[in-house]
Amino acid sequence: MKLPSLRDVNVGGKTVFLRADLDVPLTKGISDKRQETRIEDDTRLIAALPTIEYLLKQKCKIIIGGHLGRPKGIEENLSLKPVAERFLKEFKIRNLKLIKLGDFDGWEITDRIFLLENLRFHPEEERNDLEFSKKLASLADIYVNDAFAMCHRNHASIVGITKFLPRFAGFHLEKEVTNLTLAMENPKRPLVVIVGGKKIETKLPIVSKMHRIADYVLVGGKIAEESQTFLKVRHEKIIGRKSILLIADLTPDGLSITEKSLYNFLDMIQLAKTVIWNGSMGFIGEKEDQFQATRKIAEAIIAIKAFSVVGGGDTVEFLNRIKLLDKFSFASTGGGAMLAFLSGEKLPGIEALKHVKTI
Repeated sequence: MKLPSLRDVNVGGKTVFLRADLDVPLTKGISDKRQETRIEDDTRLIAALPTIEYLLKQKCKIIIGGHLGRPKGIEENLSLKPVAERFLKEFKIRNLKLIKLGDFDGWEITDRIFLLENLRFHPEEERNDLEFSKKLASLADIYVNDAFAMCHRNHASIVGITKFLPRFAGFHLEKEVTNLTLAMENPKRPLVVIVGGKKIETKLPIVSKMHRIADYVLVGGKIAEESQTFLKVRHEKIIGRKSILLIADLTPDGLSITEKSLYNFLDMIQLAKTVIWNGSMGFIGEKEDQFQATRKIAEAIIAIKAFSVVGGGDTVEFLNRIKLLDKFSFASTGGGAMLAFLSGEKLPGIEALKHVKTI
């Protein structure tokens, strides 16, 4: 899939609205006897840096927009201020400056980088309101989407804004599309797909899709418990299926897959030349016995040196925490977007980029 790229156009000196993925996990902590909010995992912020650095080299002014959580109106605990402070450290600037850009509050990171406050503080964002989209567009000359994790959402900063500005894919979005497509189209075989986590409504479509594509489909985590009968019946009814389906049993406390199921999964992983993984094998806590199965799955994938793609917010955060994330061929920042893309759905954010206005 060829998307309009920043490399194909002269953006020198332009003002760019950069839609980035800023939805990072936060935690409360104490620093200098004061309570503060910290970013627990900054993987998604780091993913945007290559695009930001390229635009700076092109002498662009950058207005970054994004969201955090699911606020109902303005909620101070979901402010993007911690994200602004993280960018301050990245660009070695000491103090934040509050700013007003059009109708939007935000912060000046540098004299050429500005971050808008949580766009979901405005209900018009999730409604993909046309007037709200126009207000966002009025801030810039061009639009760049680098938020793959949001491309399955029909929101103003993802879809509506593209009606008013020339639009392009950021470098991370391009990498997402390239690597996920590579994993799906003519993959090296055997192809092993591992699906875990707990959101059965978003995971079932990918399981069904992979019946016809993968060689092995391994289902673990909470969805294994909820889908034992349903998935087995569906598997038998799918015409032309080619995969072997393994559904894990869970431990009595329901927090992990059993040791027997784990070793069955490990046997299948040993055969793989390509692995796609989304979702943990159970509860990921702070104690090692709470995430042992997920860790062993990760270590097994890394050991076989197959082409490996991992995604899902909790899974990526966990792998980053135990310092294994960079051992995978590609880490997708998308959870639902990754699943939707692999399931063959058309993502609104990607579809909106396909017809490019000239600058």
